[in-house]
Amino acid sequence: MDLIKSLFVSASGLKAQNGRMRIIAENVANADSTGRTPGEDPYRRKIATFKSHFDKEVGGEMVQLGKLSEDTTPFEVRYEPGHPAADEKGYVKAPNVNTLVETVDMREAQRSYEANLNVIEATRRMVQKTIDILRA
Repeated sequence: MDLIKSLFVSASGLKAQNGRMRIIAENVANADSTGRTPGEDPYRRKIATFKSHFDKEVGGEMVQLGKLSEDTTPFEVRYEPGHPAADEKGYVKAPNVNTLVETVDMREAQRSYEANLNVIEATRRMVQKTIDILRA
């Protein structure tokens, strides 16, 4: 039944977006994490990727969280001479996490999650109506 297939496809979307939100939350949590010693790199932003595969059992394209990649943009450098990770000139490397970008990414992931949830709810209602019609 195609309605059941749509449940599985949407559930895979929920799981993928949930993983994406977890990675975004990790980025935000580490937005102020610096290295512990001079010259040590701070936290590097992670980027979620997705991959799709055909599930023979379901008979449809499923999505899943792919390999994590690291953002290669340069670290921000701040002048903090008293910081334990400051170099000889007093500069500290800060993570390449922009909380505004993370907030926008989180909103997009949230909307995708909600869209998949709406598909599941609509499918559930259609299946229930079908069962009600068959009982009558």
